[in-house]
Amino acid sequence: MDWDVCAHGYGLAEAPTIDIDGSLLFSDVLGGGVYRIDERAKVTTVVPKRRGVGGIAIHEDGGIVCSGRDLVHVREGHEPRTVLHVDGVAGWNDLCTDATGRIYAGALRFPVFDPQARVVPGELWRLALDGDPTVVFGDVVHANGVACTADGRTIYLSDTRQQRIVVFDVERATRRDIDVSALGHPDGMALDEHGAIWVALVSGGIARLTPDGDTDRRLEPPSAFTTSLCFAGHDLYVTTGGHSERAELRGCVLRTTVGVAGAPVTPAAV
Repeated sequence: MDWDVCAHGYGLAEAPTIDIDGSLLFSDVLGGGVYRIDERAKVTTVVPKRRGVGGIAIHEDGGIVCSGRDLVHVREGHEPRTVLHVDGVAGWNDLCTDATGRIYAGALRFPVFDPQARVVPGELWRLALDGDPTVVFGDVVHANGVACTADGRTIYLSDTRQQRIVVFDVERATRRDIDVSALGHPDGMALDEHGAIWVALVSGGIARLTPDGDTDRRLEPPSAFTTSLCFAGHDLYVTTGGHSERAELRGCVLRTTVGVAGAPVTPAAV
């Protein structure tokens, strides 16, 4: 399998997202900023310096919604608009949208990069179209990658420290946890056109899981410290941490082609 290095040299590349024009957005969680890679492979800054951006969604009115201390809607020519703030939340990590444009986002209740911090479980929140936030479920130690099926009936969420993927049935309001400790620590995720879950594994590459949690495919990118991924048709973009021995693979964006396309992603409408 061939891999292209689209960008590199970031502290912790994260949150790959395809914009409406086909360009790729991604963030640098540690170094700060949201960036764009255009069709000419040119990298430009979209949101300067913003740290802790673990999730990005395109907004139907233009611009992006990105995480950090709060969820904000950023678009050119406008002041940033806070769309979600919750007292006591240390930061928001990954996020996704459902087919109606609602936003799902994982709340972190402690500074996850501080090894001395007291661990406090967080939650997955849903932001309705009128801006009303509700907790979908709690007991999430380290909320990370999140994805919603096209029919809106199932939500998947990575709990990185617990090495599990939460599967939430929206209609029944019930959950079950898939133990992925044999694979590693799950991070960002995306669904493909068949409903399978592609998940980035910290120091473990990429795994494709069926909705029942069975692993049916593994990918080994040249940088194993994968943080997240997204589809652009049959192309798969993967972001990585800065832990490779090779300079061109530290904090990088990788691209390869796989045999399936990604599931449709709806812009945020909040």
